[in-house]
Amino acid sequence: MNVLAQAQEESGGVGSPLLNISIFAAFVVVTLVVVFRASRNNKTASDYYAAGRSFTGSQNGVAIAGDYLSAASFLGIAGAIAVNGYDGFLYSIGFLVAWLVALLLVAELLRNTGKFTMGDVLSFRMRQRPVRAASAASTLVVSFFYLLAQMAGAGALITLLLGIDNENVLGQGIVIAIVGILMITYVLVGGMKGTTWVQIIKATLLMIGAAVITIWVLGIYGFNLSALLGAAVEANPSVTSASGTTKELGDNLLNPGLAYGATALSKIDFLSLGLALVLGTAGLPHILMRFYTVPTAKEARRSVVWAIWLIGLFYLFSLVLGYGAAALVPGGAQRITDAPGGTNSAAPLLAFELGGVVLLGIISAIAFATILAVVAGLTIAASASFAHDLYANVIKKGQTEPDAEVRVARITAVVVGILAIAAGILARNQNIAFLVALAFAVAASANLPTILYSLFWKRFNTTGALWSIYGGLASCVLLIVFSPAVSGSASSMIPGADFDIFPLRNPGLVSIPLSFVLGVVGTYVGGRHPVEEGKFAEMEVRSLTGAGSEKAVSH
Repeated sequence: MNVLAQAQEESGGVGSPLLNISIFAAFVVVTLVVVFRASRNNKTASDYYAAGRSFTGSQNGVAIAGDYLSAASFLGIAGAIAVNGYDGFLYSIGFLVAWLVALLLVAELLRNTGKFTMGDVLSFRMRQRPVRAASAASTLVVSFFYLLAQMAGAGALITLLLGIDNENVLGQGIVIAIVGILMITYVLVGGMKGTTWVQIIKATLLMIGAAVITIWVLGIYGFNLSALLGAAVEANPSVTSASGTTKELGDNLLNPGLAYGATALSKIDFLSLGLALVLGTAGLPHILMRFYTVPTAKEARRSVVWAIWLIGLFYLFSLVLGYGAAALVPGGAQRITDAPGGTNSAAPLLAFELGGVVLLGIISAIAFATILAVVAGLTIAASASFAHDLYANVIKKGQTEPDAEVRVARITAVVVGILAIAAGILARNQNIAFLVALAFAVAASANLPTILYSLFWKRFNTTGALWSIYGGLASCVLLIVFSPAVSGSASSMIPGADFDIFPLRNPGLVSIPLSFVLGVVGTYVGGRHPVEEGKFAEMEVRSLTGAGSEKAVSH
């Protein structure tokens, strides 16, 4: 370990690699035991996809928080606040407000109408095969972008703890591959039930860990938030990025404009980001799938309320974590920016400063648990959509055995995991909160308009659904590919390339309204369909009252 420790010191890593790996291993062993125990009851497709609908609203609410509070929340937002202050905290506000959209518009209605996936809801009143294929395509793409962020988070965290240099592609690649293999194991063995228990354990640990650090930081400043903010301002006169750009911090940490607002274009970019964050949650497939794990619509609504409270409390903690890192980490924002993993290293560095190697190891294990739990949830959502929507209902036209469907879901999980590993290596040094915002943009563009139109617009038809899903999906992905997020600057995913012809880093401002418009245009182009409109009345009654939903689920 002496060689590893020396390499770690030279590259700016912190803590004891041996201790960090030991705590990681302990968590993995405990959660694998839980997953194996949960998997003993996985006998049907409902058990594998929806945990047999056996969780209460409070349990599912904690699991939703575990699914939602990803590496972006714990690592990315804390780092964004430490370096960009007020503008970094806007991520927290967007992620939290988004839950009101999910609670008021989709949670209960989806639970009443669907069975396992978003495709079930759309196919209720549309032509089944084309909308299920579109739903599966959308789910796979959204899950891919979200997995990209979590894998990047895994790379950032372990590079800091083991001292692997940011330019060491092989070292980071091995780390990301290990995370991917563990993720695949959780999903293959435990299904939704095992994944849910991992998420509950992870959410509990995350809330406790964040609360301890928050109280510790506030205690240093006499539980005076103003004193903490003042210390962060004094400790950070400026910060120089890897590209050589210097930003004046100081009082600007408390004012809007450090990341967004310097130019008219950056203000528009922020508006685009905010729109994607607020509307994206209600279209995230791994979050929507969680509503099917409870027995009734009332429990689905209750689970969202539990999730809102836990998530809101955590984002208040993130404010203290971010400014605490800026104030207490020696070198402040500059040290955080230069550390392995970049801005994503703020929370681990703060933990190391407060409690040394032991607290760092514990907090890092929690962050590692966060990544594993979220990627497991994403993988099961992607594999369920492919197996249930595409394989069972499109390719096999509904003539398939549940065992075969679950087998295909497990094969899909392996394929998704391999793709996520490869993509995570590509995006390893990006800010995780920013990467997740791209996934939110894709979800809000491809899924949300179609879901809302299906639930609330009588005339909406299959043509409108296909135009909305494929149009929103294609436009959003294309705009991301040709944006500064992928090329054109030193902080892009492909630094050496330059094909950024779209000026905004987040495409939500263009792709989300376009998807809504395409849904309307496609509906009128497709003409009136009395059968589809006739099914709307039945869908409306079921979505609002739950009448008949249990019968549909049992089939």
